[in-house]
Amino acid sequence: MSIGAVLNVLRDEFPEVTISKIRFLESEGLVEPRRTPSGYRKFSAEDVERLGHILRMQRDHYLPLKVIREHLDAMERGEAAPLPLVGRQRTAEDVPAPLEGPTVARIGRAELLAAADIDEGALKEWESYGLIAPLEDGAYDAEAVTVASLVAELGRFGIEPRHLRVMKAAADREAGLVDQVVAPLKRHRNPQTRAHAEARTKELAALTMSLHAALVKSALGVRLP
Repeated sequence: MSIGAVLNVLRDEFPEVTISKIRFLESEGLVEPRRTPSGYRKFSAEDVERLGHILRMQRDHYLPLKVIREHLDAMERGEAAPLPLVGRQRTAEDVPAPLEGPTVARIGRAELLAAADIDEGALKEWESYGLIAPLEDGAYDAEAVTVASLVAELGRFGIEPRHLRVMKAAADREAGLVDQVVAPLKRHRNPQTRAHAEARTKELAALTMSLHAALVKSALGVRLP
């Protein structure tokens, strides 16, 4: 299938998915479609099934991409791979309550320490540099697990948390740019337009992350996966 055909298939279950999202998942190595000699992507039925599985784990289990990749790799090796418990798990008995706005998956401090395999001292240091910050109620969003895992991985190469402040500043600026673009949609009187703001935010976030990755690759002058 072409990427457009894949989008049409996935949108039955995932109405907010976009071509940019599919490309982003490919850039993260979560799906590897075949390429024609002219460079066009061609997705197999297995690729589409894998994409659906990834999107379902994000939607229903709030899992960060690193955890999803590890889960899929384990499945491909034929290992028993139960889904890790990160954040709030959605079950069939869940009854959606009326909400004023979108909810954010939350995990406690102890859960974050366990999921990222770090100690209290490391977390306090990273918080002091603004790399990880608790929400207003003292919990953390589920993406904090991904951030913590990546900071720890970089530390193995001698990159200290203080060196990462420039990345945090760049991320804040990129987030501010996206928020500036979608702000008019968020303030709109039409509820459907306000709901569209979340989908637009996700699409723009995927594009900015892909651009950031491409710029880093270009600056390093090396070919990365």
